[in-house]
Amino acid sequence: MNTSGQKVLVTGADGFIGSHLTELLIEKGADVRALCLYNSFGTKGWLENSPCVSQVEVVLGDVRDPYFCIGLLKEIDVVFHLAALIAIPYSYTAPEGYAETNVKGTLNICRAALEAGVGKLVHTSTSEVYGSALYVPIDERHPLQPQSPYSASKIGADAMARSFYYAFNLPIAVARPFNTYGPRQSARAVIPTIIVQLANGMREVNLGDLTPTRDFTYVRDTCEALVRIAESEKTVGEEINIGTNREISIGELFESIQTLMGSEATVTQEQRRLRPERSEVKRLKCDNTKLRALTGFSPPTDLEQGLRMTIEWFQNPQNLCKYKAAGYVI
Repeated sequence: MNTSGQKVLVTGADGFIGSHLTELLIEKGADVRALCLYNSFGTKGWLENSPCVSQVEVVLGDVRDPYFCIGLLKEIDVVFHLAALIAIPYSYTAPEGYAETNVKGTLNICRAALEAGVGKLVHTSTSEVYGSALYVPIDERHPLQPQSPYSASKIGADAMARSFYYAFNLPIAVARPFNTYGPRQSARAVIPTIIVQLANGMREVNLGDLTPTRDFTYVRDTCEALVRIAESEKTVGEEINIGTNREISIGELFESIQTLMGSEATVTQEQRRLRPERSEVKRLKCDNTKLRALTGFSPPTDLEQGLRMTIEWFQNPQNLCKYKAAGYVI
């Protein structure tokens, strides 16, 4: 299946990955319907000022409403389901909202996709479902460990999506990105947190635990992988990791960004940024063998190249002004 010329729905299109994916699909010749979270201001999130917004059918709504979802998926050929609550710290405060959006929202999209007869549904998961690595690199057979309400909700969402494949033959693939980064990412994530503080001249950068390791994937590569998963006939019914097969600790990541930005700032571990001890995911390193085998794709952007592009975007004053260097938002 080629996405060019297809009627494609992206849920969560107003977000970080969703907006990049929408732009990539337009580049590839898809006819895109973009779901942005309903709000009384009529804003479209990161699509608001996107150069492709005039080429996109933007719909404001909420995946938590099953009746809305039925109308949303009419005449759709391919679905990329990214709409979700994703902030891990906030999931400790509001776990019910995560269950409603991530699990029930996925149920509503799957039900509507089945009724609409879509040709492919790519459900977006997260590496957080694996918890702290029991072995590395992490392949798709790794046990799932719900170390936060967020990861528990995503495990439930993944299971809901896969149940529609087994029970109703809905052509679903579960894409499992490791830590995506790049322009437009929320300052809740560690790379924007570091860059924004350094770009604002802070001499002490506030972070949480510096010891966990992560596998960071540049956003364009994550989006390309999602499209390849949608287009491959081999991915139906499969769970597929998206990552680089490389890991770096948060402390080493800080040093890399500090060097690239020419800063002499030091780092301070801030107590309120720490997760509960048993909730912290200590190590994530992807095994992307399955992605390469099923799609022929492996993320080509190395971390230094991706960080340079990300830093350049954040250092643009028009972008930097959208972020707060001081304080901590969960």
